[in-house]
Amino acid sequence: MTTPREPHDSPDPPDPSASRADVPADAPADAPQGTGPAGGEPPAPQGEAAGAATSPPEESEGGAAGATAPDEGAGDGASQPPSGAAPPSPHPPPAGAGPRGKAAELLAAVRAVESGERAATEFFAAPQPAARPARPARPGVPAPARTAAGPQAPGAAPVPDGVRAVLTEGGALAELAGAVTAALGPQAEEALRADPWQLLAVAGVAPEQADGFARALLGPQAEPDDPRRGQALVTWLLERAARTGHTVQEAAELAAALTAHGVKDAEEAIREAVDEGLVLVFQDTPPGTGAPAEAAAEGEEEAPVEVLFGLDRWALAEESLADGVNRLLTTFTPDDARSEGWAAAAAAAPSPSAAELVRAAASAGVVVHTGGEAARAEPAAVVAAARAMGLRACVAVHSEDGVRRASPPAGERASPPPGDRAAEGTGPDTAPPAGESEPAVVTVAGLLAGLEGPGRDEDGVLALDVLAVLDAPQLDAETAAALVESLPDGARLLLSGDPQVLGSAGPGQVLADLVASAACPRVVSRTPDPGPLGELVSGIGIGELQQVQAPDRELVIVAVQDAGEAVHRTVQLVADSVPRVIGVAAEQTQVITPGHGGAAGTRALNAALKERFNPGPGRFGGFDVGDRVVYSPAPGRCLTGAVVSADAEGLRLDIGGRPVTVAPEQVPQAVRHGWAVTAHQAAGRRWPAVVVVLPGDAGQLLDRPWVYTAFSRGERHVSVVHGVQDALPRAVAERPGRPRRTRLRALLSPRPEPAAAQ
Repeated sequence: MTTPREPHDSPDPPDPSASRADVPADAPADAPQGTGPAGGEPPAPQGEAAGAATSPPEESEGGAAGATAPDEGAGDGASQPPSGAAPPSPHPPPAGAGPRGKAAELLAAVRAVESGERAATEFFAAPQPAARPARPARPGVPAPARTAAGPQAPGAAPVPDGVRAVLTEGGALAELAGAVTAALGPQAEEALRADPWQLLAVAGVAPEQADGFARALLGPQAEPDDPRRGQALVTWLLERAARTGHTVQEAAELAAALTAHGVKDAEEAIREAVDEGLVLVFQDTPPGTGAPAEAAAEGEEEAPVEVLFGLDRWALAEESLADGVNRLLTTFTPDDARSEGWAAAAAAAPSPSAAELVRAAASAGVVVHTGGEAARAEPAAVVAAARAMGLRACVAVHSEDGVRRASPPAGERASPPPGDRAAEGTGPDTAPPAGESEPAVVTVAGLLAGLEGPGRDEDGVLALDVLAVLDAPQLDAETAAALVESLPDGARLLLSGDPQVLGSAGPGQVLADLVASAACPRVVSRTPDPGPLGELVSGIGIGELQQVQAPDRELVIVAVQDAGEAVHRTVQLVADSVPRVIGVAAEQTQVITPGHGGAAGTRALNAALKERFNPGPGRFGGFDVGDRVVYSPAPGRCLTGAVVSADAEGLRLDIGGRPVTVAPEQVPQAVRHGWAVTAHQAAGRRWPAVVVVLPGDAGQLLDRPWVYTAFSRGERHVSVVHGVQDALPRAVAERPGRPRRTRLRALLSPRPEPAAAQ
């Protein structure tokens, strides 16, 4: 079997005897090509430099959204040496775009620190440099789940002068005052003077900087074993764990991390943090070991118990989610009056898997459904059947592209199934059921905000009887809890998604935990994704990188030797080869690469693609009209679109046909160029054609979920710019992804049956 090479190399199918360098599995091992700063990474254009603040933290965690600081350098180019504050743009921003000159430089520095784009050491002026031990530059710390509000943010709380004064006294930039006030509140000055290590609550500040700040304020009293330092580090470490998808951390792991940061008595520091109410402590059984009570009842040894620590935000979210799932399961009552309608809908379902899902939804309050892209039609069939029977039902997705892929063809409307006598007054000659005028497909964010869907009833809950959420792996614990809490008693919730893709940007693994808990019915779709791409992705899902026949060039492998060649061939593919041979326009082709930094990361690729497709000076804060962009309205949520214009009100974007205006002061944090994105940013979306770029130094960032996600984003065609040699098949076969540590499964496991609830 052969895999076609680049389309423009030959108009004919490739010769079976062609060089095997085009085939990833057979490529000879080679030393990775360096693509870090020494390899010539261009500086990030203004407007992208701080964009990582609200982009999903990237892939060195092997599928867990949000890499920790020590792992970021390889994926984001953050290991480059300090270079000072970001230079001002040579092109002025539009009128009303915020501060200019030195103030603009300082604000850019603040945002770079908050976003993790640069190490905070670059912007701290140490009052006594000799007192600080020399250390290598550390990678930038990605922003936590919350958004740090700068001093120029609309509606931001006023910054007391005392906050700037205490920051200056401690050797930190006074321009960090806005972020400090947002993190610590109006009493930030008093808080910092009483406990300087609370500076760690600000995004981008590392323990080393907090230690220097404390030394400047406290002098000799700033000891490594100060209880305040230990408590602040406990919270900081749990925040960092949350950025990698974990809602809790094991005691031993947390203690080891504290010890690595110079805390001599880690257990005492953790105990003090618990006593102060900064963190919560839990005792759970490890996954798969069973509950202690069950073991004792069977006369077996008591199951082991793990001690876990977590922040109340995520703990409460998972507990609320577990309670909500249990409430939906216990308050649901099968609707006997509509039983004939559900049976008829199952009989008329488009596939056996869809019929099975319809039957499961008819008999349970919560159902989990897993499958690939082709299986998305199955939950849609459930919602269509429910609406046809007069139930208030809709599909929720995460993006405008999800709306496109989940919406039925124009003019197509489900009719009541034969034999449905339940929906009184519903029929061909009667008015549509309640909610029928509302769209059947909405976004999760729009639904929760009340901007889309049926809205809420007099009790404050969503006016829904059936809710199907697609791409459920993208649900973090907080969002899932908000959805479940918003559903009325007796409603049906259907969570559907592909369990092989990368997880949510926020903490939690909702779909995986529900599947593992067996707390509700699960339907596994038997509908495979079609064609060579479907065959390829299916193999990756089971750990095999197969060579597939691609007679219509659905899959193309382009071997490259270094990052410079990877960038060149990527631009060539997008601009010429794919449109000419495959017939997919450049604007419908998406480039995906493992990280933001490096000589073939998103920044370098976006610079090259902008120069090819929309060259310009970046006159609107680094952007020009026509630029392709990624917009992040909230941490972990990425929407693709284009720049339409800019004025005093901000940067005007077209996001899937919907106009969006981004305030000038939010542009550096919320908008970045989007010709090239990471797999985390691409998750949940698909394009007619995709170019996956794997530069030589990307091998350590790859694992099975990353490869699966990237390769499954193409609907018609996938080109792989391949420079990682045999690291690609090894990643698929040997790296199944790093699991997240959560509590939801344990919270659900004790009560798979309503009668077992305590």
